[in-house]
Amino acid sequence: MKKILLSTLACITTVSFLCAQSVQTFPSNWWVGMKHNKVQVIFRGEDSSMTANTITVNYPGVTVSNSHKFENKKYICADITIAANAKPGVIPFILSNGKKKTTVNFTIKARRDGNGTAFAQGVTSSDFIYLLMPDRFSNGDPSIDKIAGMRDQTLNRDSIYHRHGGDFKGVINHLDYLKNLGVTTVWMTPVLENDQPNRTEHGYAFTNHYTIEPRFGGAPMYKNLSDELHKRGMKLIQDAVYNHVGSKHIFFQDPPSKDWFHRWDKYTNTTFKDQVVFDPYASKKDKKQLSDGWFTTEMPDVNQSNPYVATFLIQHAIWSVEEFGVDGWRIDTYLYNDLPFMNHCNDELIKEYPHITMFGETWVHGTPSQSYIAANNYNIPFKSNLIGVTDFQTLFYGITPALNDKFGWTDGVNRLYTTLSNDFLYKNPMNNVIFLDNHDISRFFSTVGEDVNKLEMGLAWMFTCRGIPQLYYGDEVLMKGFTNPDGWVRLDFPGGWEGDKKNAFTGQGLTDSEKIVQNYVKTFANFRKNSSAIKTGKMMQYVPVDGLYIYFRYDNNQTVMCVMNTDEKEKTINFADYTERTGGFTKAKNIVDGAVLKSGFTIPAKKMWVFELGK
Repeated sequence: MKKILLSTLACITTVSFLCAQSVQTFPSNWWVGMKHNKVQVIFRGEDSSMTANTITVNYPGVTVSNSHKFENKKYICADITIAANAKPGVIPFILSNGKKKTTVNFTIKARRDGNGTAFAQGVTSSDFIYLLMPDRFSNGDPSIDKIAGMRDQTLNRDSIYHRHGGDFKGVINHLDYLKNLGVTTVWMTPVLENDQPNRTEHGYAFTNHYTIEPRFGGAPMYKNLSDELHKRGMKLIQDAVYNHVGSKHIFFQDPPSKDWFHRWDKYTNTTFKDQVVFDPYASKKDKKQLSDGWFTTEMPDVNQSNPYVATFLIQHAIWSVEEFGVDGWRIDTYLYNDLPFMNHCNDELIKEYPHITMFGETWVHGTPSQSYIAANNYNIPFKSNLIGVTDFQTLFYGITPALNDKFGWTDGVNRLYTTLSNDFLYKNPMNNVIFLDNHDISRFFSTVGEDVNKLEMGLAWMFTCRGIPQLYYGDEVLMKGFTNPDGWVRLDFPGGWEGDKKNAFTGQGLTDSEKIVQNYVKTFANFRKNSSAIKTGKMMQYVPVDGLYIYFRYDNNQTVMCVMNTDEKEKTINFADYTERTGGFTKAKNIVDGAVLKSGFTIPAKKMWVFELGK
């Protein structure tokens, strides 16, 4: 880095640069009044043969402190400071190369209304998340199904791997459906440009961080979706991928420097072995391959130890929140990132937006592995600051064996009880996102053998257990499928396309079972909205007996009793067996059908009932 002289009279700052006829900037813009007011601006020109020269800035309140030339002569980086008294406007960077001059305009905007209070609200245990894939939810604008010039020109709903045409307009069209269902927060799989040759429907292979996927409607429609959510009192989660990009990403095709990505002598995949992160006996080789190995051959691994890469990623996160009014952050493949970098990135987001929350994908094995990645109670050298995790443990080692396996000393519903008993490892397990399935695993309805009773039991647990419930699109109408391959769990939402014979938005063509489960979800979700005990209260669970598992959610204002009978026989429930929580109560109102029962009632086999207790 070299120091730059500032002319205080002319307010002109100069840095070494390369003249180019067409220059891009990363980030594409910034704002006045941000805490993060020292901004790394990367300039990319098209002609690498240009010789180094100067760039001048003449804009009140904006200065350049440092510059950095990359080994790729198309790039240079300038560190600018935006003073508190700077005004919104267009900053004209003048790129000079002898007699040639090129003006590169860089906009600094006024901040969004509320300066982070009307958005960046955070997603908490009071919320209910609905996860959807934009390409597979609803096609609101067929005119953008294909975009000329993009590599993937597929459009075939009969193929599980081709694009189907869903978009932001389709989501906007059905926000009222989601709100009536009880949803408070929408999480979509990634929305950034994925200009890959194929498999672009899932969104996890970015090709430009500062371009919103045009086949979804681009940045204007993404902003519209955010605004429409906030108008309804709902929230937006953005899906972030720091670990890797798509192989056609502009920075991989033409990187600023060779060390922008982790490169190997021959292709090396990550091992996916989470244990090496905390294993006291792990080899450096295994640790390196876990974190630096590529996720797939089409997803090169980003080098977050490069300070310019790290700043690029952090600024993009802040930019996304401010530009689009994001409320929460879901972080993909959390374990494979450089974990100290993730702590730094999380810190920077929270500094700018004190209420924002983030949860990381932690598809690992065992609560020690999962809690290591979250904010935890361990006395160990590395301390994660990740607010919450996707709680795969309560799914794979909890509710699934509870419903599918026979009861035993450590089996069946005892697995769920035991997994939850490990919550002492987390700083706050209420921040964990609990779910039955998602876009990467088999649909829960299929996992439980297409048994509606078991699905309802799973849903009742998800809506009442500690944490933040997340429903995968279509589970409310019995969508099914196994991940062999994954496309079968990513089918179209019924009614999202003109001409669909079945329409879950209107109820047209739904079977009786589909309607019943859809109403079941709606009833639970809307009850939860008004239940202080479930949203923010405490939890007490009792050791399961003969397949009967009972737990309570409670606070000073409300007590909710959850009764799960996983046995093959009906069970009798006596309040006297649970006096710590039932003392003083004489009746229990079923939140689904409104039936009021008294102590001594029986619950059928393979059922879960949830009651609000009364006196």
